[in-house]
Amino acid sequence: MRILAVDPGEKRLGLAISDPTQTIANPLEVLSHVSRQIDAATIAKLAEEYGAEKIIVGQALDEDGQPSPQGRRAARLAAALRTQTTMPVILWDESGSTQEARAARLALSASKKKRQRAIKNHLDELAATFILQTYLDAQRDASERKNLARD
Repeated sequence: MRILAVDPGEKRLGLAISDPTQTIANPLEVLSHVSRQIDAATIAKLAEEYGAEKIIVGQALDEDGQPSPQGRRAARLAAALRTQTTMPVILWDESGSTQEARAARLALSASKKKRQRAIKNHLDELAATFILQTYLDAQRDASERKNLARD
C-alpha cells in the first residue's frame, strides 16, 4: 500500500506518493488552494485513487517544537481530511522541507531557468516528497530498532 503526503501552502498544496513498498517517495502533483473542505475532499479522493493507506500532512513547527501559524493551518487541513476519509491522517514535522527541495533541485543540476520556475512554483511537490521521504525513513528506522531489540 502507498502513502500520500501533503505540503500545505497558502496558495498551493504539493503532493507526493510512496511506492507500494513504502520505501521511496515520488512527487505527484501540485493543487491550487481552493478552500480547506474542497482541498481535503480532493486530497482524499486522490489518496483513494492511488491506493494510499494513510495521508501525511507536513506541519511547520517553531524553534520550541510548537506549531507555527502555518503549522496550525496544516492541523486544520488534517482535521478537514479526517472528515473526508477513514484512513489515518498524520501530522509530520516539515521543518526544512522547502530548503531541502531547493537543494535537491540544485543537485539535479537543473538549468537556472528551470530552477527559477521551480522556485516560482515554491517547489511544492518536491517539498511534499521530502516530507514523505523523512516519514518513510523514520518508520523504517523504528522498525529496524524494534527488530534489533527483539534479537
